[in-house]
Amino acid sequence: MSDAWVALEAGADPGERIGELRRAHEAFTTAGRLERRVRAVVGESWRRSARARVSPDSTARVELTDGDLGSYRDEHPLARVMPLFRELMGAFASDGEHLLAVCDAQSRLLWVEGHPGTRRRAGRLNFVPGARWSESAMGTNAPGTAIALDRPVQVFATEHFSRPVQPWTCAAAPVHDPHTGRLLGAVDITGGNGLAHPHSLAFVQAVACAAESRLALLAPPDRSPVQLGALGRDEALLVVEGRKVRLSRRHSEILVLLARHPEGLTGDELLIALYENESVTPVTLRAELSRLRHLLGPALLLSRPYRLAAPVDTDFDTVARRLASGATTAAMSGYAGPLLPASVAPGVVRLRRRLEDQLRDALIARADPGLLADWAYSPWGEDDPSVWQALASVLPQEQQPAALTRVRELDTWQGGG
Repeated sequence: MSDAWVALEAGADPGERIGELRRAHEAFTTAGRLERRVRAVVGESWRRSARARVSPDSTARVELTDGDLGSYRDEHPLARVMPLFRELMGAFASDGEHLLAVCDAQSRLLWVEGHPGTRRRAGRLNFVPGARWSESAMGTNAPGTAIALDRPVQVFATEHFSRPVQPWTCAAAPVHDPHTGRLLGAVDITGGNGLAHPHSLAFVQAVACAAESRLALLAPPDRSPVQLGALGRDEALLVVEGRKVRLSRRHSEILVLLARHPEGLTGDELLIALYENESVTPVTLRAELSRLRHLLGPALLLSRPYRLAAPVDTDFDTVARRLASGATTAAMSGYAGPLLPASVAPGVVRLRRRLEDQLRDALIARADPGLLADWAYSPWGEDDPSVWQALASVLPQEQQPAALTRVRELDTWQGGG
């Protein structure tokens, strides 16, 4: 195949390909054998689906309904570009008997629009607003896999992991915050096998790019001109009036600490927060700050005490604010991973643990299976026994054994036995 990301090569017979993939799917789900005819991107997704204990007969679960769905959608950044999505894709979806779908960064569908008959058929699969279509919930599918890989994906018919979804074909592309690079969600086109064409993949990718460009123009007027993204990154990304600066690890730690303390920190306070018991002299710190000031410009980094001259909009403070207001779903949506995960600076470690603990406690209290699964199947949550235990307690009975097995594994491992 000339392009590994396109589902059907030129001249391929869709019916014959569906049969081949159906046999390959059966071999994988019954014997764990992955056949050569399966595209690499699909085979890897099937393996992730199997590790997540997704049933090949799974049905999507609706997690957001009524008022919760409405308020969450209204606050979501992609609400600002829904008119653009409708303008670019609405007629194509309606005329072609397809669906336009938009999901968040957890692969929850927020909008599903298009041909009425197609919507009714998709509704039987719970391909509806508020339903979770992540790989960990539904296996291989375009919105979920595009989010998992953070790249445009096309999924054809029997490439879907869930058998009830195999009559459908879809293509999806991720959409990012143009200022911070944070993944916001994905835009998807879903319909019949006619979508298994290179143009559909290129189409959703172009629409996603257009949405990111529109978001760059629609930045809220009250937004700080300085943004700092440090969740899930070892090297923070600073955006100053549209200029993106990737910081070194030490400069990332300094900026996180100064952003968290807008009143400023003395040299001694920064030394303790950055190095604590290490025998580091103030001269070393001053040299780091001098390099940072040269990078940022003298107008942004002030001294006596060390502080930032402008308010900084940080992704970790956004998550903390959402948690404080009880918006657990929105907080989880904004959580891209631990704060500077590789940092051992004492001040950063304390901030990281505090945010993790607050979010974990909120998830356990919320007792939402989807949100708990997002944490449990993430790289930072796969060894978290308290979340796995909470997940096992709220899953349907037939899904509990896998989670309980993981709880026992963690108990054995952490007990040293």
